[in-house]
Amino acid sequence: MKNTEEKNIFVLGNILKFSILSMLGIFIFFIAIEFNGKTTIPLDHMVGFFKTNLSSVLPYYALIVIFLGAVYPFYKKEWNKDTVTIIFSLAKVIGFFVAVMAVTKIGPDFLFQRGMVPFLYDKLVISVGLIVPIGAIFLAFLINYGLLEFIGVLLQPVMKPIWKTPGRSAIDAVASFVGSYSIGLLITNRVYMEGKYSAKEAAIIATGFSTVSATFMIIVAKTLGLMEMWNFYFFSTLVITFMVTAITVRLYPLSKKSDLNYNNEKIIEIKQEGNIFKNALKEGLSGAAKAEPVLKNIGTNFLDGFKMTMAILPSILSIGLLGLLLAKYTPLFDIAAYIFYPFTYILQLPDPLLTAKAITLGIAEMFLPALASKEAVEIVRYVVGVVSISSILFFSASIPCIMSTSIPLSMKEIIIVWFQRTVLSLIIASGVAHIFL
Repeated sequence: MKNTEEKNIFVLGNILKFSILSMLGIFIFFIAIEFNGKTTIPLDHMVGFFKTNLSSVLPYYALIVIFLGAVYPFYKKEWNKDTVTIIFSLAKVIGFFVAVMAVTKIGPDFLFQRGMVPFLYDKLVISVGLIVPIGAIFLAFLINYGLLEFIGVLLQPVMKPIWKTPGRSAIDAVASFVGSYSIGLLITNRVYMEGKYSAKEAAIIATGFSTVSATFMIIVAKTLGLMEMWNFYFFSTLVITFMVTAITVRLYPLSKKSDLNYNNEKIIEIKQEGNIFKNALKEGLSGAAKAEPVLKNIGTNFLDGFKMTMAILPSILSIGLLGLLLAKYTPLFDIAAYIFYPFTYILQLPDPLLTAKAITLGIAEMFLPALASKEAVEIVRYVVGVVSISSILFFSASIPCIMSTSIPLSMKEIIIVWFQRTVLSLIIASGVAHIFL
């Protein structure tokens, strides 16, 4: 029976879907090509085409998306689910009013100064409003046709000893990294509530792998002028993020989390036997065989990407603007920067206080460090770009997402993990930068 099932999987149709569609996904996200005198990945070329040819329409498109994002929690009647949700639902409404000011150019003068509302709206909001839904379309080829299952099985032997999570979490981890924190957390929470993750494993995955999407990383790289080294930036960030997670799982509070699952039971994992590459290929082809038709997958991914865009854009405008205002008009982040200043100084980073301040901004919104350091020297831009992704946790999105799940993490524990991740990411990224840049 088993041999019959394997033969059904190892058919030409599945092999073609797995290989061709997965390679297409890799090409769109990771292979730089030259077009119109610019060398970058195909996804970035597509976004640039729309920005060039639809420049007069895009501000209004972004305004509509922000409006939909602001009213969506109220339409779903989920805005008052808990205190955190209420705060962020109201922040999205504020984001809509900021968007109206950006489009109409009516509002207080201090909001229209250099680096404030116009920059947030024109350079960030519109870019994100394009790249996330367009990227979500092509993400279907990267995550829906067996590539993640293939990678997941190859990583199984190392997951438990290094990251203290079961083999199956390899798929979740990679999906979270290349997909998005919201999709990753949704998967993690669902698997945890099904009793297949322990409390510790769910907490590790939520705080250690659920980064922003690869598509959003492109926005960070573009802002910091790192697109010329995109593959180095992306893959070094991936490795550093996973290295940091390997350390934090051995520190309080993650190390003290329960090994019991949602039902207070112990989990026993069944290990796969035999040739690991053959098993990986079998899982990859099985994933391709079970995949929905291409157009349906594209539609589903686009819808998920558009919903994420609706959630992200108003938050960027409200919490992002708040962070910028606090950074410019109050000493809050200047004072907080001294927490990280000893590290940036000892690590011999240029302009250590600016670097420390940029990194501190990441707790409010992960994109703010990029905004604060876009004029810095290359080594600082690289380090800040890595740390903003690898630290994972920020108040404008990922923290409220975690708090809305059943994963047992308190706000105090999340802040501790954020600090640990930021310091460790800073140390490792600085070492990489000094060696390679």
